[in-house]
Amino acid sequence: MVFKFKRVIQRGNKGSKAGNSHDTASMPSTAPGGGSTSAPAMAAPQPLATKAGTYAAAGSRAAAVPATRTTAPPVQAAAAAALATRYAPVKEKLANGSFEALPLFRDVPSSERQNLFIRKLNLCCYIFDFTDPTKNVKEKEIKRQTLLELVDYVTSGTGKFTEAVFEDISKMLVANLFRTLPPSSHENTGSDNFDPEEEEPTMEPAWPHLQIVYEFLLRYVVSSETDAKLAKRYIDQSFVLRLLDLFDSEDPREREYLKTILHRIYGKFMVHRPFIRKAINNIFYQFIFETEKHNGVAELLEILGSIINGFALPLKEEHKLFLARALIPLHKPKCVSMYHQQLSYCIIQFVEKDYKLADTVIMGLLKYWPVTNSQKEVLFLGELEEVLEATQAAEFQRCMVPLFRQFSRCLNSSHFQVAERALFLWNNDHFVSLVAQNRQVVLPLIFTALERNTRNHWNQAVHGLTLNVRKMFLEMDQEVFQECQRKFLEDEAKAKGLEEKRENTWKRLEAAGTSLTDNSIIKGSSVPSDTMVSTHTGSGVPPQGQVAVVGN
Repeated sequence: MVFKFKRVIQRGNKGSKAGNSHDTASMPSTAPGGGSTSAPAMAAPQPLATKAGTYAAAGSRAAAVPATRTTAPPVQAAAAAALATRYAPVKEKLANGSFEALPLFRDVPSSERQNLFIRKLNLCCYIFDFTDPTKNVKEKEIKRQTLLELVDYVTSGTGKFTEAVFEDISKMLVANLFRTLPPSSHENTGSDNFDPEEEEPTMEPAWPHLQIVYEFLLRYVVSSETDAKLAKRYIDQSFVLRLLDLFDSEDPREREYLKTILHRIYGKFMVHRPFIRKAINNIFYQFIFETEKHNGVAELLEILGSIINGFALPLKEEHKLFLARALIPLHKPKCVSMYHQQLSYCIIQFVEKDYKLADTVIMGLLKYWPVTNSQKEVLFLGELEEVLEATQAAEFQRCMVPLFRQFSRCLNSSHFQVAERALFLWNNDHFVSLVAQNRQVVLPLIFTALERNTRNHWNQAVHGLTLNVRKMFLEMDQEVFQECQRKFLEDEAKAKGLEEKRENTWKRLEAAGTSLTDNSIIKGSSVPSDTMVSTHTGSGVPPQGQVAVVGN
């Protein structure tokens, strides 16, 4: 798999340096997106245009979409209490019908622009109800235009932000972004048969405003005017945790922005890096061992893919534990197909960083190997091929016996896609070379499966591929092949003899049972009827002179 990041914002983080030699020393300066290097395709959100008019049509269309879910409380309780006093005048203005737009930045002197910036931030702290598209239409448009002006102001980089501005920015972001996510639609109906691959996600009705707030946060984080030493007091661990909570949003547009923003925060605020990794780890633990429900696992894994790519060698023990305790168990949930591409990329990154981890990964995959889910088996086989591509001979030898026992079961699978995918492994030159070096061990493990396929498998494609693999082993080592074939024929003859012996035993038992039954019938018919047990007395004891007959 080849993945890359796409540049979202031209203005990068010029000031950040890789301080920790073990921690993302080569963090890409661009946000996750599609591209050509090594991370899973993290499609960046479409950047907002700098012209307010560009958003007028889009905002009108979004506002016209009927709401499909109940909007959650606009601000969480703690944030609401903190903001109530400071922004009471804004709410009072709206109640009085005088929610007015503020002047444009170009219409005031340069010395007044930062004060105007703070006033606009305060104005944007009011949260509107988007479940009713006919309510507060004018005020919603005023706020949307104001948010666009704030994005333009941050992008223009007109000057360093003061500490007072950081506080106002933080409060505006908290008021707009951090909210209680509504329950999923299937949770409201109580249905247990929810399939995230089949169901349509619930879209956020407040997206016309939320999108611009996320764009503002992205530009604010990547801006060269944002001093990380000052900003880290406001973009702190609590802020990061609440940002991570939003990854459970059903709206994929919101998760795309969150992915890009968290990746940028990780790159700029080096002090938060260990905390972010630990917080993501905890989300995975809860998902694997408790709920098996989370909408943002794929996006979090995309971020981790770029982080792992930057790990310096030798790998910290912390990172190895993360692989063993979080990434490998992520193969367990039944919805693994929703994020398997990103998970597989992270796993391969670890093996490429340290090839000694290959047998740990392979044994972990075998531990969580699906029993009844054929599509999941196909995914596992594809991932195993990529891991084996980076596996050295010593690591291969430590796990080849349980590995090829599993391959043997896959070869004989009645689901043709599983058998076919397992046979495709022999098209990989590195895999064939590993097998050739250990053919004395490998061939006896799978020879029986190959022979059964050539005789009995119903699918012609599987039959043909099996013959090709069989021929490959014959050319590889004719002596070992013939020894395996001789042993197979001996085992087959023994099995046939045991089966015949078992059948003969059952036939003798059946004949003996039939003979006993016939004898009982004959003995019963030879006794006069007046010698049977009399039951008319009710005592069960035969009268004097009569004999009780007991059948065999």
